Amino acid sequence: MLIRTGDTVEVQTGNSRGTRARVLSVDPGRGKLIVEGVNRVYRHIKRSQKNPQGGRLSKEMPIDASNVLLVCSACGKATRLGCSVSNGGVKTRTCRACGADLGQVGRAKEVSTGQAAASA
Repeated sequence: MLIRTGDTVEVQTGNSRGTRARVLSVDPGRGKLIVEGVNRVYRHIKRSQKNPQGGRLSKEMPIDASNVLLVCSACGKATRLGCSVSNGGVKTRTCRACGADLGQVGRAKEVSTGQAAASA
């Protein structure tokens, strides 16, 4: 998944359609995101010693990653993401609208020559 915590995304579907907000957490295994202020639900809290008043707690629930688009920091548009690999073996996220570099995807891999791999 190319969207990371702290990215700004725009919601494409649902009640919060068109909302631009920050990503709070990412679950790549399930393909879900928690976005600030989107998909809010009430959690009913029973009275206890820890919470003597009880009541309703509003919190964000996860939404599917396919329902959001990343907002490019360079052009300001909600756009899809692409990956490109540079000569140094560094994989970077790129904006599909303007082609801007949006940071690394992971750690850089070492580029080995064919002879070094054959002798090992």
